[in-house]
Amino acid sequence: MKNRENLIESTNRAGSRIASLDAWRGLIIVVMALDHANGLIARGKLAPEMWAGPFPDYGGDWLAFLTRWISHLAAPGFFFLMGAGAVLFAASRERAGWTRRRVSLQLAVRGGLLIAFQFTLENAAWRHGNSLDDVAYVGVLFGLGGVLIASAALIRLPMAALLTGSIALLLITEWMLPGSGFVSYPVWKLMLVWPGFADGWWSLYPIVPWLGVAGLGMAYARWLTQNRNRAVAATLPIGLAALTGFIALRVADGFGNIRSRQTTDAIGFLNAVKYPPAISFLLMTLGLGLLAAWVLSRRRVAGSPAARVLMVYGRVLLFFYLTHLWLYAQMGLWIDRSGTSLGVMYFWWFVGLAALYPACWAYGRFKRSRPAGSLWRFL
Repeated sequence: MKNRENLIESTNRAGSRIASLDAWRGLIIVVMALDHANGLIARGKLAPEMWAGPFPDYGGDWLAFLTRWISHLAAPGFFFLMGAGAVLFAASRERAGWTRRRVSLQLAVRGGLLIAFQFTLENAAWRHGNSLDDVAYVGVLFGLGGVLIASAALIRLPMAALLTGSIALLLITEWMLPGSGFVSYPVWKLMLVWPGFADGWWSLYPIVPWLGVAGLGMAYARWLTQNRNRAVAATLPIGLAALTGFIALRVADGFGNIRSRQTTDAIGFLNAVKYPPAISFLLMTLGLGLLAAWVLSRRRVAGSPAARVLMVYGRVLLFFYLTHLWLYAQMGLWIDRSGTSLGVMYFWWFVGLAALYPACWAYGRFKRSRPAGSLWRFL
């Protein structure tokens, strides 16, 4: 007998889509937009949560902290869901008669386009909003693109190999970090291994640390293809276990945190290292993300207006991402170049989301009308 609370699927011409994953994508891109509105409109972001150098200190300002903290769901969710999406894409296309070589080539081309968009459209948007100096920024699109190219060669590994390799990468990330802090690293290390700065380069999303997160997503998708109901049901206990692990690591305040807690209050407890992602950071964010995915898979929630709005955003991630950057960058220039209060920023963040909704809905319809092999389906 099927579970009455089973996930709901939507179907397009390429096969089935898992609605709860689309809604999860929509949720994390909405909170990511809040963080970008904070930087481009309020000008309120502090130093990034780096493995070395100054660490953000909110001085007990909970609104400022939570505005930043909720956005942490985005990057781990993006990489996890990209890994999952690569496996589900391959399974769908191979059912439609594609060869493995064609699937891998499509993934590699998509990854290359993401990297190209990083150094053209995305970086230009940050510069337009006066939020990027004259440097080559190695941001999330670069990391996602590099990981997607790697995924083309990894998606057919068994689930056990994906899990083992991913956990190893996450452990190695902390072990590999130099003990001396920032020095002038070669550019290839900034792109592959260590976040940091070099002459003319600023890297936040090198490939290797985030490949482990994508590998976890690939393993999860492998489970979905084998037993979808069981995998979806397991997101709740797995999410709770991850949050328990986060609490244990933060209490121990040792390995797995990269840096010890900077303050003794609750903000210091939650304020973990993101660049590169500490194990404690990933347990917190992916744990919350998996709980959100489980909630969004419940029939009553999945059919709600809010979930349907999130799915509209979540099915056109790249289109939303590039469009919202330019929109909020221009808003920041129109409203007040010196920045606004958080309250004013929240208002304009919501206005931006409302403005993007019809464009995302229209593009989603256009995208679904394209042939399965069209790159328009990727944007």
